[in-house]
Amino acid sequence: MNRNTRSKLNAFCCNYVMLGSAEEAAVRAGFPRESALTEGIELLKTEECRQLIAQLREVLSDSGSVAAGLKRLAFGSCSDAVYLVFADELPPAGVIEKLDLFNVSEIKRVKGGGVEVKLFDRLKALEKLFELETAFNDRGKAESLIRALTGDGESESLDDN
Repeated sequence: MNRNTRSKLNAFCCNYVMLGSAEEAAVRAGFPRESALTEGIELLKTEECRQLIAQLREVLSDSGSVAAGLKRLAFGSCSDAVYLVFADELPPAGVIEKLDLFNVSEIKRVKGGGVEVKLFDRLKALEKLFELETAFNDRGKAESLIRALTGDGESESLDDN
């Protein structure tokens, strides 16, 4: 595997773990949007990709799709929403369906012909991520404490003394 291909694979896997979307991960890794979904799915079929994703999830202690969604809200791009707001006219449906509007919480027309776009609060998403990570870490500490108190793995019990 050449250096460019390895770099794209690494970028794809990192983005996939963070975003939970094969298409968006492929776009961010440098694949053209037109073929991103197909390329992402093909990468996910490879053993190397699956192993790297598993390693990244272990390192990042990813606790599932909730965390992936929160990470996407906290760190995702708003450029497509900005494009939509500043477009002179409504883009065709084919263009709109390709826009990444995951961070958009509300879109409405306002009096006078304008468009109002509200985005999810990144700070709240970060706070929820922190709470989730803290809960995940506390669960691990609790399991360790229980193992230590119950003597899990020891062959002797305290009653034998």
